[in-house]
Amino acid sequence: MKGYISAKEIFGELGVDTDAALEKMMHIPLSIHCWQGDDVIGFEGATQLTGGILATGNYPGRARNIEELRADFELAHRLIPGTHRMNLHAMYLEQQGKKIDRNEIEPQHYEGWIDWARSLKIALDLNPTFFSHEKSSSGFTLSHWDPSIRKFWIEHGKRSRRVAQYMGKKIGTVCTNNFWIPDGWKDYPADRLSPRQRLIESLDEIFDEPLDTTYFLDGVESKLFGIGSEAYVVGSHEFYLCYAVKRGIALTLDSGHFHPTEQIADKISSILLFVPKLILHISRAMRWDSDHVVLWDENTQAIMREISRAHAWDKVYIALDYFDASINRIAAWVLGSRNTLKAILFSLLEPIGLIKKAEAEGNLTDRLVYQEEAKTLPFAEVWNEFCERCGTPPDRHWMEEVRMYERKVLSKRGG
Repeated sequence: MKGYISAKEIFGELGVDTDAALEKMMHIPLSIHCWQGDDVIGFEGATQLTGGILATGNYPGRARNIEELRADFELAHRLIPGTHRMNLHAMYLEQQGKKIDRNEIEPQHYEGWIDWARSLKIALDLNPTFFSHEKSSSGFTLSHWDPSIRKFWIEHGKRSRRVAQYMGKKIGTVCTNNFWIPDGWKDYPADRLSPRQRLIESLDEIFDEPLDTTYFLDGVESKLFGIGSEAYVVGSHEFYLCYAVKRGIALTLDSGHFHPTEQIADKISSILLFVPKLILHISRAMRWDSDHVVLWDENTQAIMREISRAHAWDKVYIALDYFDASINRIAAWVLGSRNTLKAILFSLLEPIGLIKKAEAEGNLTDRLVYQEEAKTLPFAEVWNEFCERCGTPPDRHWMEEVRMYERKVLSKRGG
């Protein structure tokens, strides 16, 4: 507390209200992805992950069923300060002893998740699952050349919207429903246009179904390339940017879905002028879309800084999307979440008033000085205060609980 009081005074001298920043943090939800806990396997009986994505590593203790996944997440939830959501993929349904195919999902298959989320006082988000299925084995789904395959996936998309609508209404908050499809070619195609025409037709059929969107939000997500689609992805950034603008739906940007030197922070202010909402999937690519655990690094800080400077927290939904099977999965959840939250808080503590004033006056020297010196302000004291106010352990202490859980629970699950 003494350290926070001193930090508060220092930030106050620069026109930054730390108490206001901490209060703001309580109202910026972070949607934490369920698939970190089980390496994106889901609960349909799949044995192989497909669709141009890959979870590498064999660290012991992977969640093998819904009960284990929920228990693991509950521990992570206690160690992550702030306001939480869980981001589900459709393949994490409760099948209730039956084989429920993707084109058969209904709200009842997610009732258990809804009841569980309400007990934790968290919200849910959803993603239709267009990978790891026999009808996606060709590498194509909504843009497939076979009308019967497209029909199957169109029905899945429609049903996911109904599930998201139901989830949001039952919990009482907007449930995002994010569409990402893996469709693409491994080598250069002769025809880039036709698959995209088919994709537009499929998406139009899905989104044309009239539903009350009070409690859910449709989003579409692009990707540069994947394993098996190195040369061509149907749903490119340009495709979905234009489609989101045309339909008036949200655009989803994944920080690992672009060229390594292409930062999504640069895109935020432009896109927000044309789409109603923006969904961000925070990840960390290393030479390819490898979905490493998020760091508190310049890229993550730049994303949050751009949102904060644009006063766009009410227009942006922040979610995580990485899956590391080489380290303790709960630690990966907690570390990536806390790093993302640090980046958000860091952006709220920027002396932006002084920086913008210098810029408006044409004083570019002062602008640069303020931007650089903001990096060495006593941020850690404010972060620790945030953890204390949320009742979560500060840095250097939360890992003790993870290690204890690993000894008592994870070690008994095997590899």
